[in-house]
Amino acid sequence: MPNVVRKVLNDNWNGPFITRLRRYIDLAPADIADLRSLLESDLNVGKRRDLVVDGYEYRKLCFVRDGVAARYKLLRNGKRQIVSILLPGDVVGLPGSFLDQANFSVIALSDMKLEVCSLDDFVALCYRRPKFGLALSWLAAHEATMYAERIIDIGRRTSIERLAHFLLEIHCRLRLVGRAAENDFELPVSQEVMSDALGLSVPHLNRMLAKLRGDGMIAAEGRRVTFVDRKALQLMAHFQPATLTRIPVAPAPAAPPLRALAPS
Repeated sequence: MPNVVRKVLNDNWNGPFITRLRRYIDLAPADIADLRSLLESDLNVGKRRDLVVDGYEYRKLCFVRDGVAARYKLLRNGKRQIVSILLPGDVVGLPGSFLDQANFSVIALSDMKLEVCSLDDFVALCYRRPKFGLALSWLAAHEATMYAERIIDIGRRTSIERLAHFLLEIHCRLRLVGRAAENDFELPVSQEVMSDALGLSVPHLNRMLAKLRGDGMIAAEGRRVTFVDRKALQLMAHFQPATLTRIPVAPAPAAPPLRALAPS
């Protein structure tokens, strides 16, 4: 991971990743202390720095505290397809760290703050505290759902439907970790990034944004986006929030069978 600055870990670790986990699993102070003990360091990463490089081994999990990144594939013709946007509370290294070699690159789209642990240490924690293994599987299920939506975007949704779905999804994910208001948010990516994520040219994307504004569905000032008619936007985008269920509580251990009384 090039060009990073190491810092001393914050003693009061309770960032967006923990906020996200608490949505679907109970975490005791001892759980958080164990997870925090894995962290090697905080990292400050500059904008436009690659965090993961396609084709190279990567064996870290980086929890995004601040900033935005993109997971992408660079094609032979020089075109870039962004497959996902990484926001506060997300994990860099999922799924790249679970492969022999990363299949996608990850680039910082802004200055970022990351909390880093090794994959091996996290797996060891999962053996000691299985709830973290369950939490990771829940995160993977959420990732899979978002990737499925990207397939529908490129395959079936019209350009304006793609854009509407993208705006609603980003808002929903930011709100989950307390980074967005009920009906408005700061769009954390540029139009160039959005065009690479949605498979649209920047001029066409601009026209679709203008149409959403003209149809009274959104208002935009700079990067501040406000949902004026959220219901209409959701209907047009076929949007359903990917809300995870809570992880079921472990069942109580079964009582041992009663022993038969010996004959007197």
